[in-house]
Amino acid sequence: MHRSGSRRRWRWAALCAAVIGIGLFGLRHVSEAQKVPQMEPVAQRVPVFTTKAPRRDIDVFARGVGTVAAWRQVLVRAQVTGYLSKIAFTEGQHVKAGDLLAEIDPRPYQAALDQAIAKKASDEAQLKNAQLNLQRYAALTRQDFVSRQQYDATNAQVGQLRAAIEGDDAAIAAARLNVGYCDLRAPFDGVVGFRLIDIGNLIAPNSAQPIVTVAEVHPISVMFPLPQEDIAAIQAARKDGAPRVLAYSSDGRTLIGSGALVTPSNQIDTSTGTIALKAVFQNQDDKLWPGQFVQARLQLRTDRNMVAIPRRAVQHGPDGLFVFVVNPAQTVSRQAVTVGYEDEKNSEILTGLKGGEEIVVAGQSRLQDGTRVATKPASTS
Repeated sequence: MHRSGSRRRWRWAALCAAVIGIGLFGLRHVSEAQKVPQMEPVAQRVPVFTTKAPRRDIDVFARGVGTVAAWRQVLVRAQVTGYLSKIAFTEGQHVKAGDLLAEIDPRPYQAALDQAIAKKASDEAQLKNAQLNLQRYAALTRQDFVSRQQYDATNAQVGQLRAAIEGDDAAIAAARLNVGYCDLRAPFDGVVGFRLIDIGNLIAPNSAQPIVTVAEVHPISVMFPLPQEDIAAIQAARKDGAPRVLAYSSDGRTLIGSGALVTPSNQIDTSTGTIALKAVFQNQDDKLWPGQFVQARLQLRTDRNMVAIPRRAVQHGPDGLFVFVVNPAQTVSRQAVTVGYEDEKNSEILTGLKGGEEIVVAGQSRLQDGTRVATKPASTS
């Protein structure tokens, strides 16, 4: 009995010692853990893309859908009646002013010219003879060998022949003009279109179908409308010269050319509340073509030293617009902003940012005030 009781006491003592040892080890571990601060795992931070908010000059544009049109365009038609005997152009060819485009058979008009020249020569010969007779009759009339009536008739004949020669000169000029009209030439530098009449057809000035069209594309024009509310800004921009106009592809992504405003229309379209504008482009690379649709952008002004940020950084909240600003401690703060001019990519910040702040441009859906973030520079493309 004595030995059994001793064993039980020994077991309880060993158990108590083990419990006390485990407790002391746990207290020591907790104490050491409190001394070493725990670092937050990076994986628990919200990944975001950020960029700086710089200050820079911002060009302010008004936008409209424009249509490209030839600077000048003509329908080449016949000015005399005749058979089309020659086509001297290739469809789509660039031509210079004065280049031969087509020819009407000139032979009938050349014959008429020769006839007019011959008639003048005949009238000049008759005039010379009448002038000699008038000189003779003048002397004979003083001696009463020729009646005064005969002298006056000869004098009248001289006047008639002089008038006839003047008429001959006019007929010759008209005949030469008709011969010249047989050659159809380009009135200016441009591009010819499709051939609309073939060789051998009889054409006339009143023909409904032209022979070909010629369009001037260097320079070329763009017509586009803007809201009537922009008139004051347009007129203000014109005071400093011809405002710049940019032409982009129809999807607005590719810059095609840079030109200048020529003039706005002299009246507003009351059915649409817009005003039409005309711009000129030199178009030396032929990227603009008549009938093409483009996105036209008219520069109204330049806002100097403004904060400009990517448009996707601006968020819409119940209280207005805001952006997330990254603090030095790698947390974010929600900052209210007011936005001025915006284009497809950037927003002009009027209030809320001073410039130089690091702002979030992607990954905002998981953010709120105080959220810790892992930042990565946003792509500039």
